[in-house]
Amino acid sequence: MTVSSSRPVSQPRFMQQKIMAYWFYRFASIIYDTCNKLVYTEEMRDESLEELDLNDRNLVVVDVGGGTGFTTTGVVKHVDGKNVTILDQSPHQLAKAKKKKQLKDCTIIEGDAENLPFPTDYADRYVSGGSIEYWPDPQRGIRESYRVLKKGGKACMIGPVYPTSWVSRFFADVWMLFPKEQDYIEWFQKAGFQDIKLKRVGPRWFRGARRHGLIIGCCVTGVKPESGDSPLQLDTKLEDLKKPTSQNPIKFLWGYTLGWIGGWYFIFVPIYMWIKDKIYPSGIQI
Repeated sequence: MTVSSSRPVSQPRFMQQKIMAYWFYRFASIIYDTCNKLVYTEEMRDESLEELDLNDRNLVVVDVGGGTGFTTTGVVKHVDGKNVTILDQSPHQLAKAKKKKQLKDCTIIEGDAENLPFPTDYADRYVSGGSIEYWPDPQRGIRESYRVLKKGGKACMIGPVYPTSWVSRFFADVWMLFPKEQDYIEWFQKAGFQDIKLKRVGPRWFRGARRHGLIIGCCVTGVKPESGDSPLQLDTKLEDLKKPTSQNPIKFLWGYTLGWIGGWYFIFVPIYMWIKDKIYPSGIQI
């Protein structure tokens, strides 16, 4: 059972399943870059990437769950594109990334965050922004981040935080995984990372408010202390996108619809907070 919710990992939220996320982004990719600006700004991205220590243009970097390449465009400001790989399970999201001039030298591949196609001790830096919320088994994904890093390599996980408002908690659990901050820390610790740090981020118009949760609310970093695989041993994967779903089509459609409803709620929340920011005098918490 996860720390963040009463729902166990074996009963993920509707969009916290690879097949659901695949079909979600089949259509969401059309408007993704536009809507994303409401919840994951360039300022937030760059602030998070500062924690990754991209201090050498020759660093080998993997962006896991890179989608349309929004986080990667921040990475290539500091690292040569030829050394950067973007991986995502959605061909529709990656199609958007391939059209961005800043990413023309990057390697762009389809893949699974919980079963990365890279050898052990491969990369100097690992980053994942706005992806963990769709992983059926986040601990497995973070374990993989440890495995693919070289000794002394650094991982940076940029993701959501769980709401305290009961209404937002309801929609969060309908839509996707919103971990608590402590969840991230524990996942990194169990994977074997050291020097683990968490930094809070969020759109400035939220004025620090976190009760509604944030689609992007924190970045967590950790350093791999030794070469080799993670000391954490796990059982068989929960879900494989390449295998056909055994779900009843009606049940699948029902869950898919509810997941979309939950997603739209978290599009309206930042709009609501933006309006409040414009109305309320500066300096007052909203």
